[in-house]
Amino acid sequence: MTAVFLADPALPARHGFFTRIGGVSEGPYASLNCSLSGQDARGAVLENRGRAARALGAEPTHLVGLMQVHGVAVASVDVPWKPGEGPQADAMVTDRAGIALGIVTADCAPVLFADPVAGVVGAAHAGWKGAVAGVLEATVAAMEARGAERSRVVAAVGPCIGQDSYEVAGDLRDAVLAHDAGYQRFFADGRRAGRWQFDLAGYCLGRLTAAGLGRVVHAAADTLADEARFFSHRRRTLAGGGPIGHQISIIVGSGPCHT
Repeated sequence: MTAVFLADPALPARHGFFTRIGGVSEGPYASLNCSLSGQDARGAVLENRGRAARALGAEPTHLVGLMQVHGVAVASVDVPWKPGEGPQADAMVTDRAGIALGIVTADCAPVLFADPVAGVVGAAHAGWKGAVAGVLEATVAAMEARGAERSRVVAAVGPCIGQDSYEVAGDLRDAVLAHDAGYQRFFADGRRAGRWQFDLAGYCLGRLTAAGLGRVVHAAADTLADEARFFSHRRRTLAGGGPIGHQISIIVGSGPCHT
């Protein structure tokens, strides 16, 4: 089966927000689990990642990933590294043709970036902690260091946990509002006292828009609610724990545009 992914035509680079469909993993990892940090068979994960890369016309050996830690560090990629040997960081940028940047998620927001003129692309893992701390803005700054202009950059926020599914407590809300009280608009009243429903995708879109990007779009889907297509950390937690897979989102560098 072919690896299944979503794409947004507004994003001017080869890319895909992959679902859990189209891989070889079994059981709770079925089937396109792309995380090397879990307990799934390494050979199966490498096959899955290879299928995802090939679906976008990229060489599997040119797909790079990170040890994601919910921070703001951004890796600048000149040459691909071996699977599982990426640095501790939550975003990557490159201007090298053929390098495929891969972010794994299971409710957090994958965000892909492209400046088609400079040929600079980026990929970020935006959980709420990283988004509040500034990982999205850090990714844009790293792209600018490679020659991008933020007014040309298009960013796409991929499938993540939806507001109806994302109940949060006061610590998360306080952290978001401490950055900007206007972000209250991304919270709805919760179903329980002292709880709120947080719009993670909307928050990421708001931060990206405030950063002055040329265009910001959203490949909408709720990873918790759509079990057939997506892995979900919150769904696993609500079910009492156990193993979990992760989907991957990839963007492929094309190099500078020559006119």
